[in-house]
Amino acid sequence: MKVVLLQDVKKMGKKGDVVEVSDGYGRNVLIRKGLGVEGTKGNLNTAAQRQESKVFKDKVAADEAVIMASQLKKVKVVIKVQCGEDGKIFGSVTGKDISEALEKQYKFKLEKKNIRLKSPIKTLGEYDVEVWVHQQVTSTIHVSVVAE
Repeated sequence: MKVVLLQDVKKMGKKGDVVEVSDGYGRNVLIRKGLGVEGTKGNLNTAAQRQESKVFKDKVAADEAVIMASQLKKVKVVIKVQCGEDGKIFGSVTGKDISEALEKQYKFKLEKKNIRLKSPIKTLGEYDVEVWVHQQVTSTIHVSVVAE
């Protein structure tokens, strides 16, 4: 029996996949629990269209990410911090601080988990920071940490 999965099922497949299972398992477990629907001609066509749509959306998102990455290389984020006499700053500059400064200065929203710092920045200076724009697309932004 063919079943179109409505949710991810461990060791079976992801949402939208068409899987071949035994009749009993398909009717009594997958369909009854709402994890899948029977693989009728209409359901199979709908699943195929959704897969094509997903592939197209992923391709568009990847293309947009490449454009965004090239624009991010031109960005120079300035972060003002309080510091001591020897150039050490009070606290540290983290991905969250960089994300907030990027949003304030350039109106570009980037999640802090996508900013890859090897370690928090603890001194004044110029830094190149790696940023994940998409799953396979990375870019670098220039971060300047200056005293207030």
